Amino acid sequence: MSQKLNILQFICPTGFYGAERWVLALAQYLPQDQVRCDLAVTLEQDSADLELVKKYRQHYGEAFEIPMSNRFDLGVIGKLVTLIKERNIDLIHTHGYKSDILGVIAARKAGINCVVTPHGFENVRDPKLRLFIWLGCKAMGYADMVVPLSPQLMEDSRRAGVKDNKLVYIQNGVDLSEVEAQRQRENKIKSTSNEIRIGFVGQMISRKNIYDILDIYEKLSAKHDNLRLVFVGDGDQRSALEAYAKKLESSEKIDFLGFRDDRLELLQSFDLFVMTSTLEGIPRCLMEACAMGIPVAAYDIPGIDQLIRHEETGLLAPLKDKDTLLTYWEKLLLDRQYETRLAEYARQYVQKHYSANRMANEYLDLFKQLTSG
Repeated sequence: MSQKLNILQFICPTGFYGAERWVLALAQYLPQDQVRCDLAVTLEQDSADLELVKKYRQHYGEAFEIPMSNRFDLGVIGKLVTLIKERNIDLIHTHGYKSDILGVIAARKAGINCVVTPHGFENVRDPKLRLFIWLGCKAMGYADMVVPLSPQLMEDSRRAGVKDNKLVYIQNGVDLSEVEAQRQRENKIKSTSNEIRIGFVGQMISRKNIYDILDIYEKLSAKHDNLRLVFVGDGDQRSALEAYAKKLESSEKIDFLGFRDDRLELLQSFDLFVMTSTLEGIPRCLMEACAMGIPVAAYDIPGIDQLIRHEETGLLAPLKDKDTLLTYWEKLLLDRQYETRLAEYARQYVQKHYSANRMANEYLDLFKQLTSG
């Protein structure tokens, strides 16, 4: 092993969302005098100008793009092995079921250690995709260490067959410096609008259960005519969600903005941040909303309950209970003193418990432990 630890972060990006931003936060806080941290990403046929790659090259180090001829191109494994040898990589760190499969096999072929960090387990209906997610879960069992982002993901990993001696929990952390900088700025969107803005930031995929947000908003907007619903993000359900929204009476006050560079300014403009996910790790978008001081209402599920404590840092309704969640939206929007108190408690909680620097130091200790032999 070289004097400086050579780590390869490997991810098959789906955009520029929680997992991709998490990789940047880890790279930012790993000490450069002890670690050279490279990035490898796969490029699918519709990939172009990946934001993750641009930011990584600009701020953190080398980034390598590996083309894929299809969504599940196993030829990536050989290219990864070549890259590992050329860059003298000591350990590969994978993120997501696809990168787990490819990364674990490449690590075995190259004779290096592999660490897997599950960011969440997807609920999908597509049989082929379900098969690859199942294979990704099985691949975790062949990694040297699996480091889930939340206690619930620890349990999910055990159920996927990962042995306890390969599981370690490192409390999730994010770089909140950009959020804090934006929080201190005047928000131009808010200053030019009298509307009450309800918002969501994240991927538009099945486990986010965004149809419930639309249904709740439809009922609430019938009672209050000064509301606007804003979606920031993209995903494979976006077109179907847009079609569904167009059929609603409130459709003229629903915005699908897609991926945006001004994501944090948009987040800051929200009067309420909402989530209706059925499955989560510890969502980065939720951490950012809390850190921005935006009140939160969501379903009470594992992962979200690590950040939102009912009636302390936000409001949580039972899963799928849209009527109760609607009353919580309304309560937070109408009682500004109450929402401000909950939002401030949430902001303080996230700042105290979710430091990216602390997380990176714990990962560094793990990397050193695995490569010391």
